[in-house]
Amino acid sequence: MEDCPLDSGPNAHLQSPSPVASMETSADFGASAAFRSQSIEGDEEEQFCCAAKDGVVDPRHTTSNADVSLSVSVAVTPYELEETPTERNVENGTAIGSATASVTGRSSLDKAGQLHRSNRSPGIASSATKHVPPRGQSNSAGSATSRAYHRSSSSAAMMGRKGATNFSTSDGGISPTNTTNASHSTATTLKGTASSLKRRSSIGVTTICTDPPATPSTGSSSTSRTLSQGTSSKSNSSVVDSRRASLSSLSTRLPASSSQMQKWSASPSKAACSKGSILGRPTSLSLQSPRASSKTVSSETSMRNSLSSLNCPAGTVKKPAKSAISSPRTPSSSTKASFTTHKSASFSSLSASTSKYSSSNGDAGVGANRKKPSSIDAASSRRLSSNSQSSRSILCKQTTSTSTPEGWSGSSAKRPSSPLSVDKVSSGLIRRKSSTSESRDSRFIALPQVDAKAGDDVRLDLRGQKVRSLDCNLANLTPKLEFVYLRDNKLSCLTGIEILRRVKVLDLSFNEFKGAGFEPLVNCKSLQQLYLAGNQITSLSSLPQLLNLEFLSVAQNKLKSLAMASQPRLQVLAASKNKISTLKGFPNLPVLEHLRLEENPILDMSHVEAASILLVGPTLKKFNDRDLPLEEQELACQCPAHTAWCIRDGWNFCNVPDATESTMQFLLSQWSGMLPSGYRVKMAELDIPFEGEPCHCHFLFEKENTAVDLPALTLRYQWYIGGKMPINFVPIDGAVDEVYWPKHEEIGCCLKVDCIPILGEIEYPPIFAISLAVTPGTGCPKVLKITVEGEYVEGSVIQGHADIAWCGGIPGKGIVSWLRRSENSSPVAIFGAEDHEYQLTLDDVGAQILLMYTPVTEEGVKGEAQLATTPIIKAALPHVSSVHVAGDPVEGNKIIGAGKYFGGNEGQSKFEWLRQDLDSGEFKFVSRGMTEYLLTEEDVGLRIMFIYTPVNSDGIQGDPVSAITNKVLLAPPKVTQLRIIGDIIEGNKVAIDATVSGGLEGASRVQWFKTHYHDADSSFEDANLEAISTSKIAKAFCIPLEAVGYYLAAKYTPVRSDGECGDAAIIFSDTPVEMLPPGLNFLSITGEFLEGETLTASYGYIGGHEGSSQYSWYLHENETNPGVPIPEAQGLLQYHIPKQAVNKLVSFQCTPARDDGIIGEGRTTMGQDRVRPGSPKLISLQLLGSAIEGCEIQVDKKYWGGDEGPSKLQWFLTRPDGTQREIKGATSLTYTICSEDIASLLCVSCEPIRIDGAKGPAAVSQLIGPVLPAPPTCDLLQLCGRYVEGGCLSFKAVYRGGEKGACIYEWIRITPNGKECHLSNREFLNLVSEDVGCRIELIFTPVRKDGLCGTPQRVISDIVKDAEPVGRNLVIPECCEDVEIVPEKSYFGGCEGSGGYTWFRLKNRLEKPVLPEYAQVLTDSMTYIPTLEDVGTYLALRWVPTRKDGKKGEPLIACCSYPVAPAPPVVHKVAVQEVSPGVFMGEGQYYGGLEGKSKYNWYTESADGVVSLITGATSKIYQVTDNEYACRLVFGYTPAREDGVVGEPVLSEPSSIIFPDLPRAEKLILNGKAIEGEMLTALEVLPTSDEHLRVWEKFKRDVKYQWLRSSVPGVTDCFEPLALQRSCSYKVQSKDIGFCVRCECIVTDIFGRSAAPSSVTTAPIAPGIPKMEKLEIEGRGYHTNLYAVRGIYSGGREGKSTIQWFRAMAGSPDLIPIPGEVSRMYEAIVDDVGYRLVAVYTPIREDGLEGTPVSTSTEPIAVDPEVAKEVKQKLEFGAVKFEVLRDRDRSPMKSQQQQGLGSLERRVLDVNRKRVKVVKPGSKTSFPNTEIRGTYSPPFHVEVFRNDQHRLKIVIDSENEVDLMVQTRHARDVVVLVIRGLAQRFNSTPLNLLLKM
Repeated sequence: MEDCPLDSGPNAHLQSPSPVASMETSADFGASAAFRSQSIEGDEEEQFCCAAKDGVVDPRHTTSNADVSLSVSVAVTPYELEETPTERNVENGTAIGSATASVTGRSSLDKAGQLHRSNRSPGIASSATKHVPPRGQSNSAGSATSRAYHRSSSSAAMMGRKGATNFSTSDGGISPTNTTNASHSTATTLKGTASSLKRRSSIGVTTICTDPPATPSTGSSSTSRTLSQGTSSKSNSSVVDSRRASLSSLSTRLPASSSQMQKWSASPSKAACSKGSILGRPTSLSLQSPRASSKTVSSETSMRNSLSSLNCPAGTVKKPAKSAISSPRTPSSSTKASFTTHKSASFSSLSASTSKYSSSNGDAGVGANRKKPSSIDAASSRRLSSNSQSSRSILCKQTTSTSTPEGWSGSSAKRPSSPLSVDKVSSGLIRRKSSTSESRDSRFIALPQVDAKAGDDVRLDLRGQKVRSLDCNLANLTPKLEFVYLRDNKLSCLTGIEILRRVKVLDLSFNEFKGAGFEPLVNCKSLQQLYLAGNQITSLSSLPQLLNLEFLSVAQNKLKSLAMASQPRLQVLAASKNKISTLKGFPNLPVLEHLRLEENPILDMSHVEAASILLVGPTLKKFNDRDLPLEEQELACQCPAHTAWCIRDGWNFCNVPDATESTMQFLLSQWSGMLPSGYRVKMAELDIPFEGEPCHCHFLFEKENTAVDLPALTLRYQWYIGGKMPINFVPIDGAVDEVYWPKHEEIGCCLKVDCIPILGEIEYPPIFAISLAVTPGTGCPKVLKITVEGEYVEGSVIQGHADIAWCGGIPGKGIVSWLRRSENSSPVAIFGAEDHEYQLTLDDVGAQILLMYTPVTEEGVKGEAQLATTPIIKAALPHVSSVHVAGDPVEGNKIIGAGKYFGGNEGQSKFEWLRQDLDSGEFKFVSRGMTEYLLTEEDVGLRIMFIYTPVNSDGIQGDPVSAITNKVLLAPPKVTQLRIIGDIIEGNKVAIDATVSGGLEGASRVQWFKTHYHDADSSFEDANLEAISTSKIAKAFCIPLEAVGYYLAAKYTPVRSDGECGDAAIIFSDTPVEMLPPGLNFLSITGEFLEGETLTASYGYIGGHEGSSQYSWYLHENETNPGVPIPEAQGLLQYHIPKQAVNKLVSFQCTPARDDGIIGEGRTTMGQDRVRPGSPKLISLQLLGSAIEGCEIQVDKKYWGGDEGPSKLQWFLTRPDGTQREIKGATSLTYTICSEDIASLLCVSCEPIRIDGAKGPAAVSQLIGPVLPAPPTCDLLQLCGRYVEGGCLSFKAVYRGGEKGACIYEWIRITPNGKECHLSNREFLNLVSEDVGCRIELIFTPVRKDGLCGTPQRVISDIVKDAEPVGRNLVIPECCEDVEIVPEKSYFGGCEGSGGYTWFRLKNRLEKPVLPEYAQVLTDSMTYIPTLEDVGTYLALRWVPTRKDGKKGEPLIACCSYPVAPAPPVVHKVAVQEVSPGVFMGEGQYYGGLEGKSKYNWYTESADGVVSLITGATSKIYQVTDNEYACRLVFGYTPAREDGVVGEPVLSEPSSIIFPDLPRAEKLILNGKAIEGEMLTALEVLPTSDEHLRVWEKFKRDVKYQWLRSSVPGVTDCFEPLALQRSCSYKVQSKDIGFCVRCECIVTDIFGRSAAPSSVTTAPIAPGIPKMEKLEIEGRGYHTNLYAVRGIYSGGREGKSTIQWFRAMAGSPDLIPIPGEVSRMYEAIVDDVGYRLVAVYTPIREDGLEGTPVSTSTEPIAVDPEVAKEVKQKLEFGAVKFEVLRDRDRSPMKSQQQQGLGSLERRVLDVNRKRVKVVKPGSKTSFPNTEIRGTYSPPFHVEVFRNDQHRLKIVIDSENEVDLMVQTRHARDVVVLVIRGLAQRFNSTPLNLLLKM
């Protein structure tokens, strides 16, 4: 049976409020289907079986307590195929729509039936289709089923169940029967709601199920099968227990994302969708119908092989064994199956599959690898686990559903029923029909009609309504619509579709579209699934680009090609049953995974799968619902890179060996009309691009006629970058050269280069070449080219340039070294030469310079160093620079000529001196051969030239260079015969005399110096000279005193008349300067002889250095008087004339003395005038004393000017207002300040008068003050008053000290023990009882008005005496119950003692202070607390005042004004007490009179502190409800008094948080085997009580798991947690072997509480069967690389696993073993070129158990690029010669060490296109000799040796062979590949023969 091309159509029922599921078919291997269902209440057992027999499907539902065996068969006829989309995967954002199918046909299906589903179902549902037979036909089977249904529904109603399932078949299709009771109208539906509906092909690969449903027609009806019923003895409770024990924790295995939960909880329809799948996989029913004679195929084996998929995690598909699945093309005998179960049955379709995100590479069994669950799995869905590990059937659950017309909510989901045990399966129950080639289209999928009554604003279903236009009233399109179903109508245009901007699923199948007019779809931005099947579309060119489109079906149209706009997110393209005959214009579909082209002419094209791979790319997984053949994938890889480009342009795919030439010819044919005239393209190709390495493009144009002379072409390039496929290329900025360096970010992208030929000024259209994807670089840089540029001559600068291929590494700074290599010596590094530039020096002459460059990346990876060598460095021509003449050009000097020589080694260079002729100006020869020249008098005024002619050591003469001096100057003047004339004595004048030569002397200058020593030969610099004069023209000099004892030195500087100075000369005196005896040459007195003036004496000293000369002053009465010495002026040169010297004469005497102590003759001089007295004046006038009131002020003055006479004094007073006045009578030297002077200023005026009456100027003293008052003082202080308690004390005080201010009074009590206590600050003091027995002290502090305080004065009284005891006041305040009464009283009369108090209770209030006789005595304390008895009565108090000494006064009586009032009602100690679980009682203590009708309330306090009243809770006892959980209870007590007064309500402290019982699991069990690699699943067993079940159902939030491993193998005492193992399932790992594994389960309720963990422990883990997974070969695919095998081993501890390496031809299954290669590493050789390397790994456990061998292979080994490039060049020539070596004495017995180089001889290996020969070259004594010669015909081959990389053997035949050796492996590989290449290319010799395989 062949597969038919099927498409998927929309399944619109999933979003409706009354969800209707669909039935889908398995198109690939025709597996039969089972129905998936689920239990609603779980109280009874259900069994639902289906089988295929005689073409009738008749599922029946049975009542409780019955075992059911159901056989279902379907008889179908060929119907029209179409597709149905699902909405759920669109909602969940999946990439591929879940394809399910519906049943449609020539007669439309009536909308009959409702999907009945329990709103307590946790996510497993079953569905079936319903079909109403045509009118007029009877349906006996339906009637019988209807009656059976009514009976079952009645039983179900009694058992609390709602709904049943009813099927009947009619007209060859599935027809559900309508019942008479509408409330019981149900339909069992089969629902497929995975992320994408997939099926398994015959080889176990997941495919998309895109089978369209067939429409049933009114054909002959077939007989139906009845249901067989049984009995069951199981009770309801046992079923519930087993179900909970198995499935209660499965919800945690398929967690839904938060966004999905929000979506599902927000919409009832979405929530319904979330319930529709089990394990996240779709449920489908596969039905096969023959077109003519039918044959059945047994599906029992296939179903059994699929059983274990039920144990897979969500999103995981188990691969069935190949042997267990019958090929869909192989018919088999018909079998009939039956299925009977004894538990709640659960079935799953054999075609159930995972979404595209699910893993499909796991092995069959429980231990298959799993990946992350699909995002569409409902949060409440649970995985079922089979109890049998050996069975291979897929089980489904059946459910009975309740009709819910208004939708249902998933919030009250119930637990699923227990999984079906497959131990009782006796045989398969599904029959599969096989069909002939004519009946490939007869398969169909039954789709139920959609209930259009549900009002969903995002969904529109108008199928089969004969709609002709979208703008009609029937369409009613709105912008909110997301799911629109318009199939089976008469639409031909899309006008009006623009409004559907949010539509996600659009079904336009089976309308009347022709092909144009799809442009309005561009407004459907959110469209994900588009169905256009069954129209008359001829072209898709008008279909716009839809950015979100993921599924497109255009089956059953008239398309001839798939040309359309690019669809960037399209993943499924179904184009079956069209007229597609070409792939030209195939769109860019970058993420396409499934392509279906069944029944199209294009399938007649060879290798259409390979062409599809090339067009789509690596994302393509399925072609025509089958996995891509490995051979086609290999063929696609062998095609040129531009093949896809050519296919899109119309090239027909041919055989792969011819693809390169054929595609090139195709491109040439396209380019032929665009090329310059006379030219044609010979080559257009690109190198294989590697990251960081240059990629060259090769474009070669040749002339069509070589005899014609054509202008040369200019080529311009532009590089482009594309994606993984050669399409959508984008130009690369700046990439316009012949070479392009791929970057790191371009890895995996294809390159394209445009070559634009330019002929003259005409630019022709470009041709192009496309490369393979860019390959990652090695990271090791390579030097492509290294050069040294510059002139190789001494002195030049040479530069090194290197072209680096960084090969993916980050460019770094390379290592540069310059080396010098002399003749016959090794290179030597040049120190310091580490830059890219180097200047050649003299040392480099005659040597070669080497540049060594080592590339280094930033990561530190070093490449191979490369060298560049220069020619021998030549010496430069001799020349000289910087020629100059050193020395001053002055007569008598020597000048020296010099220059800088360059140009090899210097030889006998020439030097010449020339002098300028004064008349002619020319230079004339003077001397040669010397570099020095002495200037003479003849040269004065002339210039001298120096000529330097360089000559090298070889005698080569360079150009002469000259230098000219300035004019030679005359010699400077010079002094001779220098001498000093005169005596060298202090004070004498001396002169200098000299003779000056060097011209006429001018103003020569002389400077005199002194020095301590005399040396005639000393120079001016050496002598320690001290200048004693400046440089002067005068020749004479007076010797100063400072020169005494020194030698004189004279410096003579000759000066010519023209002003030029000569060198100075110096002369020294012969003797030091002598000194004279001490003496005075003059003596005088200067100054005015007036009292008070100062006289100054002056004199002139001679005679050496003056010592301590003596001075004396004298007073004389007359000129003859010898005088009286003035002691105070002795030894001074100045004298201040005092008053005593008035009218006397003054003289001064001086006696000279030298510093050596010699005293000379003294002299005296007399003043000319007598001393006159001075004018009278006051030198100073000041006041002494303090400006304070009462103080005395004194005048202090100093008079000057002769003797003082009667000077006048006057005191003055200055007021604060500035007025000044004389103080009358105040004329003495003292003044006493009075109070009137306060704040004023004082001063005194004095007029000086000399004794002779002469008056001087009056003087005024400075002002003093202002006058301050005296400190305040109290002169008298005394107390006034009686010292008795109750008396009043005052005082008298006398004050002085300025204006009186606020004086301070302080009364202090002094106790008998001396303690002081401050009483008052007033002017009087009232004595109180506390003062009795104490003294009173007054402290008076005088204070002036300005605030100044004086000294305090104290006065103390006598002892204060007591007064008589008296009670002055007694008052009783208002009285209240239980409030203490404190009477208000006042006592007087000394210290109060213990008075007498008596309280009385009175009936009436006292009018007089007299107690009645009935007064009842209460207490004798001072205070009283009224009791309840006192309420309403009056209280009276009698008080007898008593002094401390016991003396009593008169008693006082007081009565309260009002009766005693009761206390306000209050309550205390309000609290809440839990008397029993869930029952609380409020408590409180009442107070405040007699209690009345108090009120009670109960409140709840939430976690955030909000308190809410509980309505109706008004008693002290309260029973909590579910609403109070997670809250605290608060009891409110409002007290009420008997008289109706209500007190303040009081709330108790909140109780502890109220929680229900913790949900807990009774125990934990494990499902699975304790074997490595197996999957262990933890299941909880719940308690059986109703309360625990209610708590579990309502308050359980989640169940957390933690897997642990025992610390010691086999010991269960201590366990360690396993990181990240927190799911209910755990895959046993190899490290668990020997250890025990424990699973701990912690149940958490919705309040965050966790129960005590439950745990279960396995036995010690046993090792699994050894196996190797993810085996791969690492290594770059070149024949020079090293390869290694890597994989993941499991199955116990690995033992000595075996590895064998093989070679395999591409496309051939034969493996050629490589002898001796059994290790993990393998080094490829040249023999591997063109072959795939295959490694077969046989895992072996430590104990010797051998696992299944696994293999992996590489891509065909390619030749190393460097070797390939060289081989390609040699092959293009067709003939080449190699120099090789041959061992003339090679014996097999000789070791490799013994075969030295001495036995090797040179040979020439000459190969061309036809033959190969080895020639021994000729010598002087022999001719060349051909040793061996032969053609490439078999058995010719070339052998290489793995253990010797230099050796190869050429075998012509069995008798002619030769062993050759080359120097390197590279050379050997080139030789071998060239020989083999010539043999294959020109002689068609097979490669295996060349390799001798």
